[in-house]
Amino acid sequence: MRLVEDVERTMERWTDTMWSRLLPPRRKRGEVVSILRRQCDDQALILGRQRVLVPNAFVVELPPPVHLQLAAHGGDVGRHLAVQVRRHAAESGYTFAGPVAVHLKPSTSATVGRFRVHSRIAPLTAQRRGE
Repeated sequence: MRLVEDVERTMERWTDTMWSRLLPPRRKRGEVVSILRRQCDDQALILGRQRVLVPNAFVVELPPPVHLQLAAHGGDVGRHLAVQVRRHAAESGYTFAGPVAVHLKPSTSATVGRFRVHSRIAPLTAQRRGE
């Protein structure tokens, strides 16, 4: 039981550190996740009664110092954000044209403490399927 509690505390510390580096202090912790969800909601394409297609490829542009700090964690942050997008899609009844991917990249903008999110619908190509 002690091991599970230690692992939970470690994950909480890691998550808190991730969000503090990803977002400036004046922003709320879940703002990036909220923006990703909003991208899905705003760009949803209604294809039929039971099928609503939403973006599945996201790029989060971060200030270069923040990007460098998060790059040390590998793809953990992008995978965590992709899980949040998939969870929102499942709750809302959305579908994707391909796998969900969230990539972090450094911003070319000089605006400090700001980030941007770009999204698009990226279908599963024959190359990705291995055909």
